[in-house]
Amino acid sequence: MNENKERFLLVMLVGVVLSLLAGCSFSQYPVRKEEILIQPVQLELQDRDVEKTLYPLGHEPLNISFYGHYSYYTMPQWGTDPSSKWIQDNLNIHISGISADGNAKLTLRKMIASKKLPDIVWGERDLDLEQMREEDLLVPLDAYIEKYPNLKHWAGEKVLNLLRASNGRIYYFPNYYSNRAYGNAGYVLNKKIYRELGSPKLETTDDLYQYLIKVKERYPDVVPFETGQAKEGHGIDQLFSAFKEDNLGFTRLYAVAEGGKMTSIYLDKGFRESALFVAKLMREGLMPSGAMIQTGDQVTEKLMKGKVAIYASANPMLDAMRADAELRKLNSDNGYMFIDPIYKQGLDRSKIYPGTYNNLGWNVTAITKSAKNPEAIFAMLDWMTGPEGSAVQMWGPPGPEGYWNGFMEDGITPNFTTRYGSDMDELTEIQAVSNQMIWVGNTLYLDQTKSNYERMLPKEQRNWATYWQQNVTWKSQGDATPFINVRPASNSEEGHIMRNLEEIWLDAREGALFGQNDEEVLSILDQAHHASMEVGFQKYLEYITKRWHDNIRVLNNE
Repeated sequence: MNENKERFLLVMLVGVVLSLLAGCSFSQYPVRKEEILIQPVQLELQDRDVEKTLYPLGHEPLNISFYGHYSYYTMPQWGTDPSSKWIQDNLNIHISGISADGNAKLTLRKMIASKKLPDIVWGERDLDLEQMREEDLLVPLDAYIEKYPNLKHWAGEKVLNLLRASNGRIYYFPNYYSNRAYGNAGYVLNKKIYRELGSPKLETTDDLYQYLIKVKERYPDVVPFETGQAKEGHGIDQLFSAFKEDNLGFTRLYAVAEGGKMTSIYLDKGFRESALFVAKLMREGLMPSGAMIQTGDQVTEKLMKGKVAIYASANPMLDAMRADAELRKLNSDNGYMFIDPIYKQGLDRSKIYPGTYNNLGWNVTAITKSAKNPEAIFAMLDWMTGPEGSAVQMWGPPGPEGYWNGFMEDGITPNFTTRYGSDMDELTEIQAVSNQMIWVGNTLYLDQTKSNYERMLPKEQRNWATYWQQNVTWKSQGDATPFINVRPASNSEEGHIMRNLEEIWLDAREGALFGQNDEEVLSILDQAHHASMEVGFQKYLEYITKRWHDNIRVLNNE
């Protein structure tokens, strides 16, 4: 889904929490409402005259400032993990991160007001970055895309056209783009606890509830159902998926698709059932009481100690992978495993999607006009999304002592060493850090490469994450490409409505989570619907319905 997001890779479906300043906008001019597919403009003179020689990475120091536009994100220190250190030492690239200090919107506004923008801004495409584009603060990338090899080759015209702005130009470098299913959302199971409880059937929501009851009774110091950071929808959204077939919108739109229209989420039968179920888990102590305020580090600690029975999230992969390795040090039969999606009895399990993906991937990277050498930055990004950059970031430095040593004859497939299938502990640590610094991930290349290689390995030598992606998560992600970029721009009329809707949504979601009985939960949802209608919900629903249908026409080449 994949439109998600924390952890890294964070689910492609994580949204930015709006601050009290959300009512402000970067521009006094409204954003035009065009369809997402715009024909490329004729390259301007300066684009056609771009020097044909590629920028030689490594011939001089390249110092770049980077800002991740998420309130919860802090970039790891560059050069302290094996992957970024190799890039620093071999390509002379030095990247310094700028912290959002817990309030991404305020931080970005301050930088814009002071006219001191970072060289790179990384975040969601559809809100604040679009405002920056409208203010002419971003560098158009068309000429560089034509000049450098990797993005154009691996993304293809379909993805590039989906990125085009209303003026026909491209300003964003996509992250985790692909033409096939991908994603990590789902449910992770503690194998030791499951085994000791007799390995009962765990398929339906009723099965899940009965299992969590048993966990609480036998393991009072264990969290039966861990959600991760529920304030971002983790865990809660996965349970919503269990009650509704073909659920691709989840909660980020405050709406669901029904009968060709986007309708209120508060009135949706599946959502209401899921809200009742989640509130029951909370009332009965089957979920962490601090689910809405706990940090990622707190969740990681519980997993590492084996104090979680089931963990559901938009991306439980990385934390669970590290915790699995830790628990198996003491007993090879312990650790964590993915299970197929939980579903309500009577529904078609093949239509249950705990997560989604889209062709554009998760988020985007933009180069600001404050950058002194935007071409050099693009050259770095294009290298990162190509075979060598992708391999260094995902599998660490090349060499006979590492996990890969150069490429095979095709120049694309890494020549994996015997260490890849026999000593995965360090690789787990490498990926836990480097995944937080993959800003232009090439999902097609990474997934295709590692999958083809690991199919040749015995099960015990396969990478834990890759194994479960191939066998569970990739099969259970829904294609949400038709729903990309349907949210209105912040400074449009519908954008103002959306900010009010989000405030109502956040209050309602937390209130319903702690509802003391079914009547209270449903009353909270009803009140939220009425409050939303009073601030223009219907106009917003009509807008995102139109954008959804525009996307469908584009995807059908109409």
